[in-house]
Amino acid sequence: MNPTMNTIDIVVSDMQAAIAFYALLGLDFKLDPNTSEHASCDLPGGLHLMLDSEVFRTPFLPGWSAPSGGPRALLCFECDSPAAVDAKYAELTRAGHRGLAEPFDAFWGMRYATVTDPDGTGIDLYAALPAT
Repeated sequence: MNPTMNTIDIVVSDMQAAIAFYALLGLDFKLDPNTSEHASCDLPGGLHLMLDSEVFRTPFLPGWSAPSGGPRALLCFECDSPAAVDAKYAELTRAGHRGLAEPFDAFWGMRYATVTDPDGTGIDLYAALPAT
């Protein structure tokens, strides 16, 4: 039997900043009642997304240090329309989050933009372009 991927865990430096960022994307994280260093939310389709603080995760990953440079992983959020991509990108960057790629019409038929969460994880925003 093959393992089933059902959870993504993101290590964050500031739990409250991460929760606030993901709330702007419509995710409702709940803090673990046993520790404020872990939060999670359930996503449609059975996927589970977790946030663990560096303080919480480091003891379980000897020698771990936060990555530097660009994002190594991207979480992709589908928007309702190309205009919604533009609006969400503007909302996130106005809130002080770093834009990596301003909205553009990609050759593969999507409106696309990329921002980062407070720890540098890439967040893609996309929507299908109208058929021409």
